[in-house]
Amino acid sequence: MIKVLFFAQIRDQLGLSELQLPSAENNDLTTLLENLKLRDNNWLSVLSKGSLMVAVNQTMQADNVVLCSGDEVAFFPPVTGG
Repeated sequence: MIKVLFFAQIRDQLGLSELQLPSAENNDLTTLLENLKLRDNNWLSVLSKGSLMVAVNQTMQADNVVLCSGDEVAFFPPVTGG
């Protein structure tokens, strides 16, 4: 299983903070993201934003990576400071 976490307004817009998904159906980050977008139009809208940030096992990812059972994937908006 892959643990998927959602933070800040992404969590609020989707209405949940985490999911557990089968790793066999989500063997890389691109496939996982595309499968999540297929859930409904809200998921598609929220997860299609170009500013979406993704971490795998608490390491920021800019490219596709292979996912393994036990991995943690986190989606969050860009962080601004002040």
